[in-house]
Amino acid sequence: MDSSASMWTFLVDHLNKFMEYTSFGNFTFGHLIMIIVGLAFIYLAIAKEYEPMLLVPIGFGILIGNIPFWGAEHVLNKDPQNLQIGLYQSGSVLNYLYYGVRQGIYPPLIFLGIGAMTDFSALISNPKLILVGAAAQLGIFGAYAAALALGYSPAEAGAIGIIGGADGPTAIFLSSKLAPELVGAIAVSAYSYMALVPVIQPPIMRLLTTKKERVIRMKPPRVVSKLEKILFPIIGIMLTCFIVPAGLPLLGMLFFGNLLKESTVTKRLADTAKGPLIDIVTILIGLTVGASTQATTFLTAKSVGIFALGAFSFAVATFGGVMFVKIINLFLKEGNKMNPLIGNAGVSAVPDSARVSQVVGLEYDKTNHLLMHAMGPNVAGVIGSAVAAGVLLSFLY
Repeated sequence: MDSSASMWTFLVDHLNKFMEYTSFGNFTFGHLIMIIVGLAFIYLAIAKEYEPMLLVPIGFGILIGNIPFWGAEHVLNKDPQNLQIGLYQSGSVLNYLYYGVRQGIYPPLIFLGIGAMTDFSALISNPKLILVGAAAQLGIFGAYAAALALGYSPAEAGAIGIIGGADGPTAIFLSSKLAPELVGAIAVSAYSYMALVPVIQPPIMRLLTTKKERVIRMKPPRVVSKLEKILFPIIGIMLTCFIVPAGLPLLGMLFFGNLLKESTVTKRLADTAKGPLIDIVTILIGLTVGASTQATTFLTAKSVGIFALGAFSFAVATFGGVMFVKIINLFLKEGNKMNPLIGNAGVSAVPDSARVSQVVGLEYDKTNHLLMHAMGPNVAGVIGSAVAAGVLLSFLY
């Protein structure tokens, strides 16, 4: 009898011990919430095709980051060689991959690829569109002010505000410098709202414009010469970075990538930058950012506040772009006026926000194609968000 009881106790004790080493024994309600969020991201990416290149890696990364394990706080303190598997554990594979996010390495590489795949012709042909892209950055500074009012520190507010630029790499780069502890929440918020651009922006665009304004036809953009395309990245880097040197890591790589494309003599380099390189970095940045959203560090009041401020910043950015076009139109003659529906494209979600301009415009005039016009403020928004990030970094770092 004693032997049976002893055996039973032995089995129960070892079973309990085994459970401590499994994820089941360390699972919390917070992990369940984050896994549901990760599955929602994957669903939106596959079923709705909302930014699948971003949301699939991020969603799967959230699943990876929220599989709990025993030893993160205990075993490593005794033996650094044990259980080095978590993203935040020095020496783990995920920690090494996350280094590119933590040190702001991945975002400039993505900007290199963006520059190599971006055609700035629409902006070069109509330079005043850069002002529309600049106006849409109102969302950044609006969210910055709101974050300060809610009690975030100036550095945290600056990192949060950049979400309004609708540029995930810029948000990661700035937050890695100003508020490293908030990188996961800020990055997930930025990419989430980028994916939801087709949902968030149209109601605001309709609310701010009249039916007459929505059917304004713009003159076709003029043909841009090869020389102009080559000179643009050279002049662009000199002009922007002499004014805001802190934007050099992002703007330098953006304009370098564009020169590789437009010079036509470095086609292999341009193809690598806009193809394999940006794809590899997108996988790494999406997966590691997703894995950084562990329930124990992510589910906080600050993270919830960041998501609310992110939605606010997108709304303000859309408002700023559309209203600026309406104001500019007051000073333009008939025939030269701009369609306010392209104002939303000032956020740098390329090319999704420009497509929204096209889709909403076609609802009111099936023959009025706004895509090429909207690409002007859209690519200007990429430059504008990087410049804004440089300004915030200069003052807050």
